[in-house]
Amino acid sequence: MGLEEYRARRDFGATPEPEAEQMETGQSRFVVQKHQARRLHYDFRLEMQGVLRSWALPKGPPTSHGVRRLAVHVEDHPVSYIDFSGTIPEGQYGAGTVQIWDHGKYVLEREEPDLLEFTLRGKRLSGAYVLVHTDGDSWLLMKRKQERS
Repeated sequence: MGLEEYRARRDFGATPEPEAEQMETGQSRFVVQKHQARRLHYDFRLEMQGVLRSWALPKGPPTSHGVRRLAVHVEDHPVSYIDFSGTIPEGQYGAGTVQIWDHGKYVLEREEPDLLEFTLRGKRLSGAYVLVHTDGDSWLLMKRKQERS
């Protein structure tokens, strides 16, 4: 993890995106940003170890159990990106409109190199989720079945 790739892809004199600074906040926040770039997709980001670990979701996040969504791992983003919404100008990496679709806190329940299990507490997304690495940059994001008590 690190922000070198994030920095290398952007001209901070031309884009309103926040400059890259690694920052440990001690919080466990997440954000989902609706990103109208070349193609509409959603960016799913988890605050971890001073950065936002990030995945692009071509079809958006799953909101019900049994739905599997491709999640393409992309470069880490700075924690300050958690509040970013705006327009990235034409000619810049990721050009298009970014809007916050959902945000909140999460509880990390299990972390392995190819698996993250967590519970989201957002306005639109809530409940148990899992990210499973399949191959290369490809992961699957799924909402887990809720346990009944």
